[in-house]
Amino acid sequence: MSDLITIVIDTIGGDNGVEVCVKGAVQGLSDHPNVKLFLTGHKSEIEGFLSEYEYDKSRIEVIDCSEEISPNEHPVQAVREKKDSSLVVGLKLLKDEKADAFISAGSTGAILAGGQFVVGRAKGVKRTPLAHLLPTNSTPSLLLDCGANVDVKPEVLLQFAEMGSIYMQSVCGVDNPRVAIANIGTEEEKGNALVKKTYPLLRDSKIINFTGSIEARAIPFGKADVIVADGFVGNIIIKLYEGLSKMLLRELKGAFLSTVRSKIGAIMVKKSMKNTLQKFDASDKGGAPLLGLKALVVKIHGNSKDGEVISAITQCVTFVENDVTGKIIKGFENSEE
Repeated sequence: MSDLITIVIDTIGGDNGVEVCVKGAVQGLSDHPNVKLFLTGHKSEIEGFLSEYEYDKSRIEVIDCSEEISPNEHPVQAVREKKDSSLVVGLKLLKDEKADAFISAGSTGAILAGGQFVVGRAKGVKRTPLAHLLPTNSTPSLLLDCGANVDVKPEVLLQFAEMGSIYMQSVCGVDNPRVAIANIGTEEEKGNALVKKTYPLLRDSKIINFTGSIEARAIPFGKADVIVADGFVGNIIIKLYEGLSKMLLRELKGAFLSTVRSKIGAIMVKKSMKNTLQKFDASDKGGAPLLGLKALVVKIHGNSKDGEVISAITQCVTFVENDVTGKIIKGFENSEE
């Protein structure tokens, strides 16, 4: 590997097509002079969009792929059979240590399967969670798992808490991050069987700073830095979070534009409102890394635009510079399989 941080961007699979990936890639190069990019996909299409920009051509390499994986395909079968798909080719670059990170807006199932079968789990890691930063009224909170593992065991949630703590310390600079488990109440005896069995493991851990259970209504107020849950609960939390945020933003916009008086008021508070609403903008927080793999894989939303691609590049740079993957590997290398 050179001194450059090398990132693969899968240009196929996102709802908004190749153009947003190329636009984000070019801007990402401008923002980060220490980055080189591989763009996997249909070469002629990628180069057609690249021709519209001025950029350092030595820092973008286009890799032609003849296949693509669609969202309605069986993930494991697609990954195993479509070796020349943009997703598998990109993950293979990661596995072969020709790249430091991989970004895709493609099929979540295929990315999860590819991460497991192509890149591989780090030694000692039982399951690999999708981790996502949630906006709060203070610093963002990290939620994991967001949907990769619907059914898990208590010891797996303990590992999620440990990985989440490493992430928040290394990437977000949070000292001794507060860890909580998503629950229907704050009392220790509350919860389903999984939560009740996990609670004492988290409480007795000497590695994490466990603060107890957290109810969903407390999450937006930043009551925990790391929130652990199985993928079923975590995915419901994040989807409700996203939907509620969009609804509130739409309603606020409608209220401000409803009358002449409200429009005048909107002009007066425009700057402060913009700063406040920025907290709820997912495009500047990067994607969801699949933690616990041997290398960094980041899933961005299927409807991502160039802003999300740019943020994901920045996220990868921070992740690599702080050796988060290395720290997770080191922390789990002596764990039992």
